[in-house]
Amino acid sequence: MPYRSSRQQLMEQQQSKELFSYFGLAVYYGQALEQQLVNLIMMMKLAEGKVPAEEDLEELYHRKLGNSLGQLVNEIRHHFTFTEEETEELVSIWKDRNRIVHDYFKERILETFSEEGRKAMIQELKQFKDRAKRLEDKLQHYTQQLYEQVEGLDHIQT
Repeated sequence: MPYRSSRQQLMEQQQSKELFSYFGLAVYYGQALEQQLVNLIMMMKLAEGKVPAEEDLEELYHRKLGNSLGQLVNEIRHHFTFTEEETEELVSIWKDRNRIVHDYFKERILETFSEEGRKAMIQELKQFKDRAKRLEDKLQHYTQQLYEQVEGLDHIQT
């Protein structure tokens, strides 16, 4: 095995740490998107008056938190009007998230052993993180709009 300088080894270690950091960020933003879908679903149900009691609301919330991203995506697509572009992005992020969480390193393990491979993986994970964050921000905006609608209904009823 050829001798590698300690500087080169250090650079490889740093790049590997960066790769795993971006993997963690990708998973985090996938989970943030899941949480925001739950929030949006709950606000939709409140806005529609479909949750009669506070206990029912809490039970439903915990049940939704246990749903997979795919279940949440399928539910939200049937009850919320997204643009075609938003729907395509939601489905794409869902599929990419599943691949990242379940298969990413199995599929890409050989790339982790080269600088170029790690760079490509880091770039892919950064792009996923950015896409998931943008969509999560949109969903948060929609949730806020529904919240304001529900708040307005509460003021009218009191």
